[in-house]
Amino acid sequence: MLALVEARPPTLGRGRLLCVDGPSGAGKTTLAEEVRAIGRASVVHVEDLYEGWGGLPRVGQQLERLLLPLSRDRPGSYRRWDWYAGRWAEVVVVPPAPLLVLEGVGSGSRAFAALTTVLVWVEAPADLRRRRGLARAGVHLDEHLSRWSAAEEQHFTHEDTRARADVVVDGTGATRSSLSRPCNGVMM
Repeated sequence: MLALVEARPPTLGRGRLLCVDGPSGAGKTTLAEEVRAIGRASVVHVEDLYEGWGGLPRVGQQLERLLLPLSRDRPGSYRRWDWYAGRWAEVVVVPPAPLLVLEGVGSGSRAFAALTTVLVWVEAPADLRRRRGLARAGVHLDEHLSRWSAAEEQHFTHEDTRARADVVVDGTGATRSSLSRPCNGVMM
């Protein structure tokens, strides 16, 4: 995946943009953190850009504020949502970097496809994703997770995200040798 990113020309100013998208609980954050651990990558978690549980339809406004300045080699920014307080918090400034990993539902939005160097789709079975979501968020948020799941499904259908992905990753935690599947001619 990183070899593919490096092989392609910069799309985000002088930097590259790796978008890691897919449904909740699929393993996007784990993959993004693995890329960060390798080095030279900044990571932005899209969940910080949503205006709460109903914020997915409006995340494009935040992505625009982040990505358009970066496409001109200038710092981008976004307003971070404080999930505990239920309100907007500070403005986060993101400087240009050789590689920005944008991780989360909506990161692969069609509106920013021209700025995306590589789009990765991470998937896992629905029952596993649900267990992961409840373990992370808590059983008391089950109703929110159900509504969120419906919203992201609608979003992915509208955006045709999986079909546009350069790489598809199995997020079940299987061994590396079984993670790979071809997508748009690229094997992962």
